[in-house]
Amino acid sequence: MIRSVVWENRSIILLFAVSVLIFSIVFFFYGIPLEAVFYPALLTGVIILLYVGYAFYKRKRKHAELLEMAKLPGQLMTRFPHNESMLEEDYQNIIHALQKEEMNAENDWNHRYQDMLDYYTTWAHQIKTPIASMRLLLQEEDSDDARRLNEEVMRIEQYVNMVLAFLRLDSTSTDYVFRHFDMDDIIKENIKKLAPQFIRKKIALVYEPIHIQVLSDEKWLSFVIEQILSNALKYTNSGSITITMKDMVLSIKDTGIGIAREDLPRVFEKSYTGYNGRSDKKASGIGLYLCKQIMTKLNHTIEIRSVVNEGTEVLLDLSRKENLTQL
Repeated sequence: MIRSVVWENRSIILLFAVSVLIFSIVFFFYGIPLEAVFYPALLTGVIILLYVGYAFYKRKRKHAELLEMAKLPGQLMTRFPHNESMLEEDYQNIIHALQKEEMNAENDWNHRYQDMLDYYTTWAHQIKTPIASMRLLLQEEDSDDARRLNEEVMRIEQYVNMVLAFLRLDSTSTDYVFRHFDMDDIIKENIKKLAPQFIRKKIALVYEPIHIQVLSDEKWLSFVIEQILSNALKYTNSGSITITMKDMVLSIKDTGIGIAREDLPRVFEKSYTGYNGRSDKKASGIGLYLCKQIMTKLNHTIEIRSVVNEGTEVLLDLSRKENLTQL
């Protein structure tokens, strides 16, 4: 910083040095003792040194203020250090203009985002009405085609629920309701919903009532379990799906095609489908991402273990209930 202050005042220092040199040359030619130049030069040098020291002090203080300001968000950078020159004032005016432009752009983006959020939320709720009507109509006919169509309608409903979950994920108005409930209730509810797929694919279900109370949000945890069971059914062509619970860890294990080892670390990334998803052509890469985000917000954990051609096990640890008040 000293070097910077000296460089900024180089014109004064240079002018002083040139003045001393000129006076020394003139006094020399006129035969005037050089002491007449030395003492005034020394006194002027001390004054210049004090001036540079004061400038250094002011610069250091202003530098500290600017460093503290740099820690603030751009919108809060309103009180700048006192400007000491027209150039500094110009810079501050430019910064204020950029802040105003950024704020206007952010407000505009927020309005557009909220409009989009409201539109898709309304659409997702409205589309549920014709979905429910189609399911009622299909229930009146008992045939293979009707059952297959019913599965497709249920798949559409799952995608709609995924859209709603995605939209609500970061919403400040998301209604988390934490209470104790029996795990069997939401497990049986999802098994009943997916029962036609179990029957059509002839997948055995290994499940015995758990009778364990957990503290969580029933609606969001049910969404996660439905996604896990749906994935297990999608990628299991024969064998069974086993649901067990031990030490507050819910296990959903299938005998499906499994997940490649290189894909396991990335299965919870948004839009990542992996080898199975790319071969399936229908995977969105959103389901497991939503499960991970929801479990984190519920202060639970989710883990996946898998071996190719042997099956996949999803572990939902529901024992971590600390800091629920922070959600």
